[in-house]
Amino acid sequence: MNETIRIMKNHRSIRSYLDKDVPDNIIDELIAAAQWAPTSANGQQISIIVVRDKDTRSKIAVMAGGQSWIAKAPLFFLFVMDYYKASIAAEMTGRELVNVESIESTIVAAIDTGLAMQSIITAAESLGLGIVPIGGIRNDPQDMIDLLGLPEYTFPINGLVIGYPSDLSKQKPRMPQKAFRHEGQYDKEAVKTAIAEYDELMVPYLKSVGRESEGNWTRQVMNYYDHIVYPKTLPVMSKQGFKNHK
Repeated sequence: MNETIRIMKNHRSIRSYLDKDVPDNIIDELIAAAQWAPTSANGQQISIIVVRDKDTRSKIAVMAGGQSWIAKAPLFFLFVMDYYKASIAAEMTGRELVNVESIESTIVAAIDTGLAMQSIITAAESLGLGIVPIGGIRNDPQDMIDLLGLPEYTFPINGLVIGYPSDLSKQKPRMPQKAFRHEGQYDKEAVKTAIAEYDELMVPYLKSVGRESEGNWTRQVMNYYDHIVYPKTLPVMSKQGFKNHK
C-alpha cells in the first residue's frame, strides 16, 4: 500500500479546527488538483468559490442548518454546478443550450463535482489538513445563490470545510465490503447480511462518540431518508434554469 492509498483509507470528517489560516499557495494547489479532475465531454461544468471571509462563512453556517464548524474553520469551498459557461458557448456559436432541460445535466454535474471534491480531499489530507463535506448548503439554496452571486444555469451542489485539525475525530466504521463490492452481479442477500453485521458494529461506535440515542445504522440513516431532506432544491434549480423533466 502506497502513501496515497494510506491517506485515503485514513479519512475521517473533522469538525474542530485550529485558528490558523491556510496559506495561499496551498489553496492554489488544492484548486489545481480539483481542476485537473475529469469532466464529462470536457464540459468543465463545475466552479469553486473560495470563501475566506468570516462573516460570509458565518452566514453560510446558519443557512446550512447551524453547522458551526463552517464559521470556525478558516476556509470554505462552495462547489457549483456550472452550465453558465456552456451558456456562453451557446451564445458564441449561435446555438441553444438544451441539455439543462434534462436530469442528465444534473447527474453529470453531480458526478464531476464529486470527482473534483475527492481530488481536493485527498490533496488536503496529504498536506495535514482536515475536511468535512457540507450537503447542508442545499438547505436554503436561494439564499446561498444570492449571497455568493451565482448566475443563471448554476446551482450550489456541495460545500467543503477545510482547516488544520485541533484534534482527530474517531474514524467511523464502514459496512463489510460484501455490501459494497459485488462480483459480476448485485448480491442482495449479502447486502442484508452485511447491514445486520454493521448495525451491531455501529452500536459501540455511536456510544463512544456520545450518539448512542441514534441506535445503529438502519435507524440513523432512516432519520434522514424517511422524509425529503432539502425540499427547496428542485424549485430553486428550476428557477436557475434546470428543468430536470427530460
